Amino acid sequence: MRAVRALSAVDSHTEGMPTRVVTGGLAPVPGATMAERRGYAVAHLDELRRFLVDEPRGHPAMSGALLQPATRPDADFGVLYIEVSGFLPMCGHGTIGVATVLVETGMVAVSEPVTTVRLDTPAGLVEARVAVRGGVAEQVTLRNVDSFAVALDAAVTVPGLGEVRYDMAYGGNFYAIVELAAVGLPFTRERKDDILAAGLALMRAIDEQNRPVHPADPGIGGCKHVQFLAPGSDARHSRHAMAIHPGWFDRSPCGTGTSARMAQLHARGELPLDTGFVNESFIGTRFTGRLTATTEVGGLPAVVPEVSGRAWITGTATYLLDPDDPFPHGFVL
Repeated sequence: MRAVRALSAVDSHTEGMPTRVVTGGLAPVPGATMAERRGYAVAHLDELRRFLVDEPRGHPAMSGALLQPATRPDADFGVLYIEVSGFLPMCGHGTIGVATVLVETGMVAVSEPVTTVRLDTPAGLVEARVAVRGGVAEQVTLRNVDSFAVALDAAVTVPGLGEVRYDMAYGGNFYAIVELAAVGLPFTRERKDDILAAGLALMRAIDEQNRPVHPADPGIGGCKHVQFLAPGSDARHSRHAMAIHPGWFDRSPCGTGTSARMAQLHARGELPLDTGFVNESFIGTRFTGRLTATTEVGGLPAVVPEVSGRAWITGTATYLLDPDDPFPHGFVL
């Protein structure tokens, strides 16, 4: 076999959503912090991201994580999150996948019944507590970055939809949270193309008219996620279709989206601390969550979320680039 690139990876899925965890073949990305490394990757390593997530090695809803040396002494590994939309500040389902891979491959010291893994992410330190039995990671509970509501009852004019009301919240990424009925669509996968089109139009309108920016980190901004709430969703059990740029749905319940949803509900006075919350994806898989404390971020009231879910390893591979491959950076159809 000929190859000018060889990247070792362990593939997994978290409640239906893939995470391709790159474990070898990648040099440390320059940067004193993971946020700086993300900035470098956005500027210089996008072809690497595309190589891993786009076709023919990936697919239109692929995501992954690049393991890195940590930049801080209280973390076990650094992580850069990749998906078809770009390099993310944080990824909840990806963190659950990374923690599961680290435990089940023995890349961290494993103790039962709980192994704690601390990950240095572009959005901050994230702690993953892995429930382990017989060497198997049975569940991961992540303590996510501080999350907060940016706006409640905001409104934006969307071509073809008119005025749409939404809440904007942050849970590691920004999420517009919208009642699906407000855009005149039913919660059914038969209408997924229409739901996705509405989500993309809403993202564009928000970024043009009221683009969100993290109050403490201007490198984090923009709306690439719309959480369309199903009828009957409330502060104990919420169902949603998560539309994501440039045009796909999250298969998992979305960890950072669950964090954002809980922050929004707390800001509305509907979800107290230490109260169980269930978030259900478009395909019916579930994360559970709760808020453990209040804090503040950049002068805004914030909360500390925890999210629990499961991941399963689906394979191992070495992804190669033949020097004559006509698609060295992958492609999008």
